Amino acid sequence: MTLQMCEEAAMAAIALQASRRRPDTKPAAALTPLDPDVVSAAIPAFFIGRNGAGLWVAREAYGRVGGLFLFKSSAVHFANRQSAPARCALVFPAETFELDIENRGNLLIVLAERASRLVARALARLQP
Repeated sequence: MTLQMCEEAAMAAIALQASRRRPDTKPAAALTPLDPDVVSAAIPAFFIGRNGAGLWVAREAYGRVGGLFLFKSSAVHFANRQSAPARCALVFPAETFELDIENRGNLLIVLAERASRLVARALARLQP
């Protein structure tokens, strides 16, 4: 499989997910740093979850680094790599949340997300 085929498949998957999203989904959650009584400040913590477009988001608890990913495993790997050589605490919020800092993850996802928005709008226009 060539890189272009992989990119096209990823964009199609994102577009399909976005088109299946229900319009009544909750607004994105605001992420706050973890309580030091729950997780020590010495342990890096990352929030791992989905955004409104269905992409996986990894964001450090204090907002120092974060990224967008197509796969959950990629988001977890990113969090572990950013906190190396030590491991990190992973927090999986139930609500969706948006990446509010620069994307340091999969840079092609930004292009794919834009394409998925265009496809979702086009599909919305086609539906009666």
